This record gives sequence, C-alpha cells and structure tokens, in this order.
Amino acid sequence: MKIKQLSIFLQNRMGSLSKPLEVLSDADVNIKALCMADTSEFGILRLVVDNPEKGKEALEKNNFLVKITDIIGVEMNDTPGGLTTILKTIKDNDIDLEYLYAFTHEKVGKAILLLHSENIDQLISILNENNIKITPSNEVYRL
Repeated sequence: MKIKQLSIFLQNRMGSLSKPLEVLSDADVNIKALCMADTSEFGILRLVVDNPEKGKEALEKNNFLVKITDIIGVEMNDTPGGLTTILKTIKDNDIDLEYLYAFTHEKVGKAILLLHSENIDQLISILNENNIKITPSNEVYRL
C-alpha cells in the first residue's frame, strides 16, 4: 500500500538536476514520477522509481544524500474537481499534508495523486473510510 519515495538533497545550481537522473539511468532504474521543490540555495528532488532500493544504492555510491520516505498514491478522476474532492475529504478530517504531486497514466480519465503526511497511517485510514481508492505500490512501480 505504501510507496517508497526517494528524496535527494541537491544544491541549487545549474546542472545539479541532471547528475542524479544520469546515475539512475546508468543503474537501469526507471523514474515513474518526480517533483522538485527548491529554495535559493538547495532543492529536494522527490522521485518514485521502479526499484527504490537499487536507486538509493546507486545514488549513494555517487555521493548523493538520499532518504527513502513512505508516501501513498490514490487514484482520482482526471477531471475538473477531481483533486478538490480528495483534498476536501483530507481537510474535513484534519489531516495535515506536507506535500503532494500527481501524474496521469494509461487509464483514461484517471490520475494518480501522491501524498505525504506526518501520520501516513491515519491518512490511509481516513481515505479508506471515505472509499477513496489507494493505489497499491506495485501498480505505481509498474506504470
């Protein structure tokens, strides 16, 4: 149910994004989704890859600071209001999200929303109680 996400600390300078992506490519690790958050001095690259342990190992061998974090994915309608519906349920149940990002895939009219909260188990429970489909990790790694 939980998805392993790689979080990579990067300096905010030209070209810093390409090196970890090259390392993953050379290690035959496929990126399924990514999100980049930055400040004026550093950034955090968040990645869902098909083999998180292999990706972490390859990146660490190349001197990257990498952390594996649990996130979850939920399937949502890829229509106006699809995201709003899920976020309203989360807000109505007083769950604080730290971040989210989304991607579309081959299912027509559907997207995957990736979510992180400090209390991921509570988030899972609330989503299940409200019949919001949590995407199994193996499905995300296969997409």
